[in-house]
Amino acid sequence: MTLHLVRHGRPAIDPAVPAAEWELDPATYDDVWALRASGRLPARGAWFTSPEPKAVQTAQLLTDADVGVLDDLREHGRTGEWVEDFPAAVRRAFVRPDVAAVEGWEPLDACRRRVVPAVRRVLDVHGDDDVVLVGHGTAWTLVVADLTGQAPDLARWETLGMPDVLVVER
Repeated sequence: MTLHLVRHGRPAIDPAVPAAEWELDPATYDDVWALRASGRLPARGAWFTSPEPKAVQTAQLLTDADVGVLDDLREHGRTGEWVEDFPAAVRRAFVRPDVAAVEGWEPLDACRRRVVPAVRRVLDVHGDDDVVLVGHGTAWTLVVADLTGQAPDLARWETLGMPDVLVVER
């Protein structure tokens, strides 16, 4: 069994709208279709997605299979004012995962306590199948760390594309 953690395609960013509500930018459809055609994702497998529109829309472009929507796969909550230097804020979040890096953000420890058990439940049910989860870079960084027993790879997070795939062999 192989776990494929897909980071959604590039969203249509609107600083006035919470990130959890952003749609997939239509200009990124070609990038998502290129990932679909790349052979990096299994032809068969169990598919699930975060409920966030950018993730659902990415999943819909990646497969014709049924895709389950799991609320606990959403990205770490980010509400409040627009953050100009998003990468710096995320780096702070990884340094101090027990506190909100920005006012209105969910601490990464809380995100981990929600996302990792959800992924483990999927793997428990679909342990003999390839699994594709479509979601978010920060959440997937936490999942990979948990499943591999290593510290979160912040350098890998910084290089993730939109879309992109992290693969964990089980």
